[in-house]
Amino acid sequence: MKRAVITVVGKDSVGIIAKVCTYLSDKNVNILDISQTIVDEFFNMMMVVDITSVDTDYQSVADELAGIGDEIGCRVQIQREEIFDNMHRI
Repeated sequence: MKRAVITVVGKDSVGIIAKVCTYLSDKNVNILDISQTIVDEFFNMMMVVDITSVDTDYQSVADELAGIGDEIGCRVQIQREEIFDNMHRI
């Protein structure tokens, strides 16, 4: 299994989760775990996903998620699990 971490951060608005999750479903990305919070007006979501069955290259998915972020007024990032783990190691 190839896993990745997706983060979504920005001002809260209607449809953020729907837009991101619809894209992931269309790309055969399986959501393994999801957590989201809203603090005041700010939305924060973190997902652990399985990208094993994605039918396009990783960079295309990263670019398209960033584009979705631009559309919905959020920052959407994907990082491979091993990179995320190494960046957050103390």
